Amino acid sequence: MTDKFQAVVIGGGPGGYVCAIRLAQLGLKTACIESRGSLGGTCLNVGCIPSKSLLNLSEEFHNAQSLSNKGIEIGEVKLNLSKMMKNKDKAVTILTKGVEFLLKKNKVTYFKGTGSFKSKNDIVIKDNNSKETIIQTENTIIATGSVPVSLPGIEIDEKVIVSSTGALKLEQVPKKMVVVGGGYIGLEMGSVWSRLGSEVHVVEFLDHITPGMDKEISSEFMKILKKQGINFHMQHKVEKIKKNNNNAIVSTLNENGSKKDFECDVVLISVGRKPNTEGLNLQKIGVELDEKKRVKTDKNFKTNQNNIYAIGDVISGPMLAHKAEDEGIAVAENIAGQSGHVNYDTIPGVIYTSPEVASIGKTEEQLKDLKINYKIGKFSFMANSRAKAIDDTEGFVKILADEKTDKVLGAHLIGPHAGELIAEIGVAMEFGASSEDIARTCHAHPTFSEAVKEAALSVEKRAIHS
Repeated sequence: MTDKFQAVVIGGGPGGYVCAIRLAQLGLKTACIESRGSLGGTCLNVGCIPSKSLLNLSEEFHNAQSLSNKGIEIGEVKLNLSKMMKNKDKAVTILTKGVEFLLKKNKVTYFKGTGSFKSKNDIVIKDNNSKETIIQTENTIIATGSVPVSLPGIEIDEKVIVSSTGALKLEQVPKKMVVVGGGYIGLEMGSVWSRLGSEVHVVEFLDHITPGMDKEISSEFMKILKKQGINFHMQHKVEKIKKNNNNAIVSTLNENGSKKDFECDVVLISVGRKPNTEGLNLQKIGVELDEKKRVKTDKNFKTNQNNIYAIGDVISGPMLAHKAEDEGIAVAENIAGQSGHVNYDTIPGVIYTSPEVASIGKTEEQLKDLKINYKIGKFSFMANSRAKAIDDTEGFVKILADEKTDKVLGAHLIGPHAGELIAEIGVAMEFGASSEDIARTCHAHPTFSEAVKEAALSVEKRAIHS
């Protein structure tokens, strides 16, 4: 007898499992299909969570080496990479098991296997033993995420030439690492291995790092990373990568037409990700894709097939776990007859380096392109008492507000706990707040959040501590 469901989610990542839980909360008989063998998707298994674990541990290792400067005398600091990796893996296991418990708690049926469409209402699930199960569904949500892309002609072996997945599992610290691409993922992983002792070189095709970020923040970020010992080679195009036994040579061409080779132990290819839609049989059931192979959807996440939806990295928009989560909840509520909605103007982005970088809303460059007149308020962590007290003063807060209405249009932070501080501005923007609203809100002292308040005061040129 074929199992019948009101909703089936293909993909158990942050978007998929959250969507499945919300559907079940709303009373729909729901199933979730995941091919990886553990829930949580790229984020939990080989992305956000393990990388944040290594970022934190590598930062602690780095900080421990300078504790004697702060009056804390300890013995020689040694790196045990194997133990560090086990600690990272433990965090992943605990969290993935936690997600499995949440599905069970909410009575979501969990299928381990690869899901594909046999028809609009029939899903085939193939497990690791190639055994096939067919289930029926009234509604299907595609939440299969994304996979790393490589450069033309360059094959990733996850040993010498690695993606972010391989960079999280290196068995020894490379003497020299070349990171191809100056985006979020490359800079985070480059920071990890640099702090653990690797000589890191970032090769970027553009003239700036973190494309799409506010240029002033991007410029300050690069200065700080250079001070930390990361080497940057801008406007260099990778032409080929030649792999020897245990190392590689990265051949590049710069903007002047001159060639430069980089010999290294590990090459991290970090040039973006692509939607993971292969093997779903979308063509067979007539689901339309756009020119980037993303699933086309309307504002309610519905495809051109009226009972099939898509969310997360497989559709347009930033490839971020929290964006997928919000879309998962919204589409579940829409299917249940409610009014799910995602405000794409208030989706934050965070880079978890040290210092952290965070942004929300419009950049200066975007406001100029849109011909929107704006005011700027800035405040440096150098003048923040909490940052000063713990000697963590790099960076600043920057708030952009409409020149006439004072409505907050965007904010960009680089500094301690930027990823947490951005949430306050996100709440403010959701409620259509002005910079004055933030400035007149009492912030505890001494806290890093006072830098946000001072930046808001600075919009009207009335900051107190600078």
